[in-house]
Amino acid sequence: MRAKFALGDEVRVIRAIRNDGTMYGYATGELLVRRGSTGFVRGCGTFLMDQIIYQVHFLATDMIVGCREQEIISATASWHAGHFQFGDSVTSRHILTSDGKVVVRAGERGRIERTDQGENGEIYTVMFGERWFQVPASAIRLLEE
Repeated sequence: MRAKFALGDEVRVIRAIRNDGTMYGYATGELLVRRGSTGFVRGCGTFLMDQIIYQVHFLATDMIVGCREQEIISATASWHAGHFQFGDSVTSRHILTSDGKVVVRAGERGRIERTDQGENGEIYTVMFGERWFQVPASAIRLLEE
């Protein structure tokens, strides 16, 4: 196994990094680093002898997090993050209707379940209550927790 990145390389996270229970002071599942964030490799090692883990320092949050090699790319590589990512909490910007009936109220809270890049831009599958809806990015707003 050979490390793809070296000490000091700037890398970008391509997946949301959540606490797997190893980050003291953060709840398991809590978002640590948003997809698209960049940081610098401080070191690397292996886990279970078959995964390379990089210690990455994210300067914007002054957080050092372990990232698997498949979770990062070079910061200079082509990248389009989109507006939202899986698991983000969002609110509806307007009422949403289906067959002329209101199905989601303005301001109702939901969760991103899927992201797509379609011909008409970014389309997101959002769980509002117990139903899934496909909505454009313009119909929802990120709810920072």
